[in-house]
Amino acid sequence: MAIIKTETKQKTIEKEVTLSGVGLHTGAEVKLVFKPGAENSGFVFQRTDLEGSPKIEADANYVTSTQRGTCMEKNGVTIQTCEHVLAALVGLDIDNAIIELNSSEPPIMDGSSKFFVEALEKCGIVEQNAFREEYEVTQVISYTDEGSGSEIILMPSSTYQITTMVDFGTKVLGTQNATLNKVSDFKTEIADARTFSFLHEIEMLLEHGLIKGGDLNNAIVYVDKELSDETMEKLRVAFNKDNIAVKPNGILDNLTLHHPNEAARHKLLDVLGDLALIGTRIRGKVIANKPGHYVNTQFAKKISKLIKNERRNNVPQVDLNAEPLMDVNQIMDMLPHRQPFLLIDKVYELSDNHVIGMKNVTMNEEFFKGHFPGAPVMPGVLIVEAMAQTGGILVLSTVPDPENYLTFFMKMDKVKFKQKVVPGDTLIFKCSLISPIRRGICHMQGYAYSNGKLCAEAELMAQISKVKS
Repeated sequence: MAIIKTETKQKTIEKEVTLSGVGLHTGAEVKLVFKPGAENSGFVFQRTDLEGSPKIEADANYVTSTQRGTCMEKNGVTIQTCEHVLAALVGLDIDNAIIELNSSEPPIMDGSSKFFVEALEKCGIVEQNAFREEYEVTQVISYTDEGSGSEIILMPSSTYQITTMVDFGTKVLGTQNATLNKVSDFKTEIADARTFSFLHEIEMLLEHGLIKGGDLNNAIVYVDKELSDETMEKLRVAFNKDNIAVKPNGILDNLTLHHPNEAARHKLLDVLGDLALIGTRIRGKVIANKPGHYVNTQFAKKISKLIKNERRNNVPQVDLNAEPLMDVNQIMDMLPHRQPFLLIDKVYELSDNHVIGMKNVTMNEEFFKGHFPGAPVMPGVLIVEAMAQTGGILVLSTVPDPENYLTFFMKMDKVKFKQKVVPGDTLIFKCSLISPIRRGICHMQGYAYSNGKLCAEAELMAQISKVKS
């Protein structure tokens, strides 16, 4: 179980910025442009090199491969190695951004998130009007990959924290740990941690032509085997170096570690980037033992599904015996509806961004006379209307004279009916703002619950209009 909270405002960048470099696996020159993103849009990759400039949302459900980085595919269009870019965005507390690419993968830069962070900071980060959703964890959630022994645990915490523990069973790397206690520490503690490989992996990748953009400046290479003269020559040619040697700490030269535990810090960077694919911020502590892109993204898929179910089944806890915030007479003072078309009886909660209302469904309803008299069922359109009336309370509470306004539907979208509603049921409605109310326009997500279950949901847009005197 968890709670979805909306307490802080979303953020994006103020202006666009461009970076260039080579893709690690393609070796191609790549241009990346960060652009401001609209509220509630999240992180969206856009391939400007393809016809129609198709977009791929950063979503765990689009992940198709994790062999050499996290790869997403949507409608035949791919994005490779997206995790370092996503880690930079989350690490700077950004919610919405467009990432334009003229290739299938971002530039590898130095193998870390450092250059992406620096570029994004140059843009300036601005607060938006919409609220950020956070998934507050209330009990332990875990995922284990039996094959690799990798495990990720998510447990309750007041802030988003990550701890990674890596052990590859090699003397040269040993066991390493890294912790990010606050996302705000990402820039100084984690962002410059570069990707790493073992020598045997580099040899295999070179043999298969899969690391065309790599050099000793964007990957730490741990030497986990004896270096033959033949291998040394292959590496010298591949990395375009006059000489290559092994340092006393077991890594190839031409590169100095930024941190003694840089490998664990980079694994943490990868976890942060991969878990951005959940699409919702986390309020909890992540402990990742031997993490990798496969286990990270499988865990992201699991959490994404849990959040989706939680959002639908998060039945408001309402004490129906308690005195309501508004009774039916106070509701009629605000809403223009009257019987038989007033479809809410009480309001229990009302804030700047949400409202909770209630309706007792009785056999005396007018619509039961004609809607299956032998087997009465409340019409779905009237459930949505009742939901909209509940939302009307929310939007009308923003004006000093609500009795002088009418509320009109502008749009209904993603309407779904899950359970039938019959006489004797009690309907609980919850409407939350998707974006702030502007010019009397209210865009909200509505849910209707009955008997402890979701019975209907809809995305609604309504506008209030002053009655002409």
